[in-house]
Amino acid sequence: MSRSTANGSVPAMIERRAVTEAASRIYQYIRHTPLLRATGDDFSTSAPVALKLELLQHAGSFKPRGAFNRLLAAPVRPERVIAASGGNHGAAVAYAAHVLGIKAEIFVPMATPPLKIARIAGYGARVVQGGETYAEALAASRLRLAETGALEVHAYDHADVLAGQGTVGRELEQDAPELTHILVATGGGGLIGGIAAWYAGSASVISVEPEGCPALHDALAAGKPVNASVGGVAADSLGARQVGTEMFPLAQRFVSAAVLVADEAILAAQLMLWDRFRLVVEPGGATAAAALLSGRFRPPAGAQVGVVICGANTDPRTVWPG
Repeated sequence: MSRSTANGSVPAMIERRAVTEAASRIYQYIRHTPLLRATGDDFSTSAPVALKLELLQHAGSFKPRGAFNRLLAAPVRPERVIAASGGNHGAAVAYAAHVLGIKAEIFVPMATPPLKIARIAGYGARVVQGGETYAEALAASRLRLAETGALEVHAYDHADVLAGQGTVGRELEQDAPELTHILVATGGGGLIGGIAAWYAGSASVISVEPEGCPALHDALAAGKPVNASVGGVAADSLGARQVGTEMFPLAQRFVSAAVLVADEAILAAQLMLWDRFRLVVEPGGATAAAALLSGRFRPPAGAQVGVVICGANTDPRTVWPG
């Protein structure tokens, strides 16, 4: 979705209507994930907290929403799709392609955990592993794309993907209309961009990133997407070098704050979510909760907080070794 200008093509922000259309398109293929009501005491805050359990989505993360919307919105059903991913998006595209009877090739970097590679392959996709970062996997996927003419399903930088991810926000508002602040883990920005498009300022959407992966934090400071560092415990799911150009105008307008959390806080949140709620959450999925637990985000008086728990693709033994 873009508009032409004298200087070329620039992104046009998706609107709530696009998210509603995506919800109608994908509803039969995804789960309306549940909401878990917690007390402020669980998160060392006085504000009530509602957890949106996207870790219970097909393929273990929110990602199938955008993948299905991208495939189903295509003018002609593709025969083959290609995607680059740190892991979760690849699993989602592989799952969606399997359900729709489409061949899939997924390019992942060397750092992608074996569990995520196995999940991608388990859905019948061809997995190509190489390069040190997501950016290198993306470059390799685009060389293959030019050879095959397949449909690319970008992990975050496409309007249909953003609209699909925005259905998380739509469900959250349906199930908890009282929420005033929504905490969202950010990598390339597909999830927070879609959620920001849905709320459009009616609630405060807060980006939470690891200190080692500050792509949106740095972009907002610079006024444009810029290269950021990629490292730390959540890099396999949140380690984008840059945020997407499609989501950045949404972030500038509708993301209230961008906070950074330390790896130690992410691991503490991961353990807490298991200990108190018996949720097995990957580090990226625990990142938004880490902002509350660590005090990097302090809800104002009267706030009612939603936290998106966005992924579960991890070895349970890493969450609770005992």
